[in-house]
Amino acid sequence: MKTKPRVKICCIASLDEAQAAIASGASALGLVSAMPSGPGVITEETIAEIARRIPPPIGTFLLTSATSTDSIIAQQRRCGTNTLQLCDYVEASVYRDLRRELPGIALVQVIHVTGPETVELARAAAEHVHALLLDSGDTSLPVKLLGGTGRTHDWTTSRRIREAVGVPLFLAGGLTAGNVAEAVAAVEPFGLDLCSSVRTDDRLDPTKLQNFFSALQ
Repeated sequence: MKTKPRVKICCIASLDEAQAAIASGASALGLVSAMPSGPGVITEETIAEIARRIPPPIGTFLLTSATSTDSIIAQQRRCGTNTLQLCDYVEASVYRDLRRELPGIALVQVIHVTGPETVELARAAAEHVHALLLDSGDTSLPVKLLGGTGRTHDWTTSRRIREAVGVPLFLAGGLTAGNVAEAVAAVEPFGLDLCSSVRTDDRLDPTKLQNFFSALQ
């Protein structure tokens, strides 16, 4: 019997939204700090307040666009989350420094699935982190897309990545109640990550949340 994927609700904007997501069945929350583009950005003060109030079994993911060791460490210490989601690519030395300086903090590297070449990129990153998160951004654009596109990507490539790496894998990008069953069958990820499909007018929508978790059953 296959295990149902865990669900991370991203773009959490307040403590009330965090609690609503957990009540619906989420096991992790995405807290978005400053980004070059995309939705859901909140202040570091709000991130820290939410992270302080959420019980430890729930993953609190700080989404960061920073790429240097010092800036990432300083940001995590200001925000106090238990997980760092690296939305841009970093040098291998940064992973080593983060694991040394933040030993109790989980590292999740976002891999933007743009084509078959992404498989080797993911394989290399997986050697340094606790998990990967496959999304539909593009770091090559003049204004980087580091997530929150609401678009799906090639799940065949995602499946190849899952089979190539030895760490848990979250699948993100355009997941909805209408396609989540297909996505899970295609990729068999450890977890799912979603934002726009469970929001209405920039607010977490309880009905859409319920519909998503019902579709996942």
